[in-house]
Parts: sequence; C-alpha cells; structure tokens
Amino acid sequence: MKATLIFDGDCGFCTSTANYIEKNSSTLIEIHPWQWVELSDYGLTKDQASAKVQIFAGGKTYSGHKAFAKLLRLQKQWWFKVLGGLMVTPPFSWGARLAYYFVAKYRHKLPGGTPACEMKPGR
Repeated sequence: MKATLIFDGDCGFCTSTANYIEKNSSTLIEIHPWQWVELSDYGLTKDQASAKVQIFAGGKTYSGHKAFAKLLRLQKQWWFKVLGGLMVTPPFSWGARLAYYFVAKYRHKLPGGTPACEMKPGR
C-alpha cells in the first residue's frame, strides 16, 4: 500500500522532517507539500492541511500524531509497528497528542525551523 504524506512546505522544520522520512522510510511513501497538491483528492481542506501533517493511506486520512503513528505502522520493522500502535492507544496516545502539539507549536524554534514555521492564529 502506497501512502502519501502531506506537510507544510513553507516550514523549514517540516521540510527537513519530510526529507528525513523520505530518505529513511522502509516503505514507499509519496511526500508532498500541501501547497503543491490538489487537497480535495485527499479529502482535505486548506485549513486541515495547514494545521497538521497528514497521511493518506488505504483510502483514509490521518492527521497530527495519528499520522505519525500510521507512518510508523507502515514501516517494515516490527518495533516501529508496535510504537505506532501504542501512539494511538490510551494512555500513550495522550502523550503522543501532547508531544505533537508542542512540536507543532514550537517548530519555528526547532532545528531547521524559521520564523515562517511559526503557527499563526487561526492557522
């Protein structure tokens, strides 16, 4: 099953992360900035795509920490599959959701981040 990762192409941190995923994934994943795709093909709106990373796989869209969990579950290594499963299972999912929130909120301060990465109100 080929999956598609959709990320914020205006964010240096997101672009660096997407490039890392593309280089190191054990499965084929298409990777595109949301600004370059027809979002309706994935059942997404601009607001959804700009708010969180998205993965489209098996006819379903996953966002935020659930997208990263799906990404891990798509990998060939069993330990990534287990970790991805834990990320969507309470109480671990609570921590994964919180971690995603803080990474997204402060991505402009992370390696590769730029002022353009900063989340704007309403975004």
